[in-house]
Amino acid sequence: MAASKKSKKKAGTKVQKKAKASRAAGKPSSRASKHAPKAKKAGSKGKPSIKKAEPAKRPSGAKSKKPAASKQAKVDSTKKAQLAKKAQLAKQRERALAQKAKEKQAQQKAEQLARAAAKEKQREKKLAEQERARLKREAAAEKARLVRERDKAQKDALREKERLRKEKEAEKERLRKEKERILREKEREKERLRKEKEREAYRRAREAERERVRTEREAARRALEGRVAQQAKEAQRISGLSRGGSTRVYRPDAIPSQSGTTREGTTTARGVHRPPPVRTPLRPPAPPAAPRPAPPADPETRWATIRQRIDKMPERFRREYSESFDMSWIHHDSALEGVVYTFQELKTAIDANIVIVPDSSLQPVCEEIRRHKQAIEWARDLGTSDSPLTAEVLKKLYLLLHPEEGDLKSVKYRKEIPQHRLYFHEYAAPDKIAVRIRQAFEWLHGPEPPKLKDPVRVAARLHFDLLRTFPFPEDSGKVARLLMNVILMRAGLPPVIIHSTERQRYYDALRGSLPTIVHMVGESMKNSLASIEKVLDEEGLAPTG
Repeated sequence: MAASKKSKKKAGTKVQKKAKASRAAGKPSSRASKHAPKAKKAGSKGKPSIKKAEPAKRPSGAKSKKPAASKQAKVDSTKKAQLAKKAQLAKQRERALAQKAKEKQAQQKAEQLARAAAKEKQREKKLAEQERARLKREAAAEKARLVRERDKAQKDALREKERLRKEKEAEKERLRKEKERILREKEREKERLRKEKEREAYRRAREAERERVRTEREAARRALEGRVAQQAKEAQRISGLSRGGSTRVYRPDAIPSQSGTTREGTTTARGVHRPPPVRTPLRPPAPPAAPRPAPPADPETRWATIRQRIDKMPERFRREYSESFDMSWIHHDSALEGVVYTFQELKTAIDANIVIVPDSSLQPVCEEIRRHKQAIEWARDLGTSDSPLTAEVLKKLYLLLHPEEGDLKSVKYRKEIPQHRLYFHEYAAPDKIAVRIRQAFEWLHGPEPPKLKDPVRVAARLHFDLLRTFPFPEDSGKVARLLMNVILMRAGLPPVIIHSTERQRYYDALRGSLPTIVHMVGESMKNSLASIEKVLDEEGLAPTG
């Protein structure tokens, strides 16, 4: 646009110069000639126009001179012709200039169009280059995306392969553990069957031994009766008794005392006068025993009194009492788990003088009893300490009963719900055992137990929660009852032994609510205290105070 304006300005300048030159030569300018026709037309519209030379009017009264008029007319016509010719030439020049201007404008327009086309071409080229660059970038981005997707697919494939490998290894490990568990169960079953066979063999041997002893006693009794009969016959023969005399012989301790019942001057069968026996005065009857005072209602005070009475007893009684108490604890606690030990098995295992069991068939049973006694002794030590009760203490008690499980790091909770079991209450799912155990001990160390002010209820609650969880595949009941007794001993109370005759009632209480088991534990404690007081009373030591 700027170039076209400049070209138009130059063309106008050239036209002005030509017009000035023509005026100097006495010719009309091209612009005047160009606008001459328009002036003619414009004359009709009121614009100034070139007027035709009119003949001069003759003055009135003067005579016209014809030659002068014609000459003037010729001059006028000649001027008109010249003017017309000049106008025509001016028009031609104007047309030529206009044509040149048009051609120049056309050329400028063509140049502008060429420049615009070049610019458009350059713009299109630039756009094409931008498009190529964009396509190149998109291709590079697509290639990078494909590379990323390929890398991601490779990584996913590797992860999937690793996951499958881990799953396969986990499945192998699970199968291995399952196989080991089955083998352990088989070993336990074999061990159980072996123990059953050993117990059956021991029972049969014991029965045979009893039968042998009974037979020997019967033979000895018959031999003694034969000897007594022979001696009676010999005595009859020597004393000359008649055939109708009595032949029964009494032992001296079987003959009742006849003192104070015979008459004076009694004559024997042989006619010998026997002097009357000296009468001894009858001993006055022993005064009735003083009634034993009622035991204190508070179990802590009652147990403290019993312990004072036990401390005053001889060493022999205390040793026998402790041994008898441990045997009773092990017997009844194991009977609740379905294992019944005989007195001979318990006596052999508890006796500290027997290090090596003489009967090899009793060796496994004695090992079990000794491990149980070791767990009881450790529970007594815990009852006198202030160390907190935690899940580690629970596992340690279980390891004392089952040392084959390893140590605290290797011992594991139950992994499944056993199909064959003694307890028929609801067990916790294996994945919930750790949470339930943690919650039980958190409750024990929380604010609620001190508010209860009843150690029996607290101990029974912990025992109830642990057995409802049933953390271990075996002996969870023993472990729970040991922890219950630890809490009782820390509160200054005796350990509770639930009698084996209460086994079914105990199982029913576990299937019921907490108050039932609390009542049963309290009742067992009262029975235990009464039993100890009865033993002390039979020994003849009255309670003090």
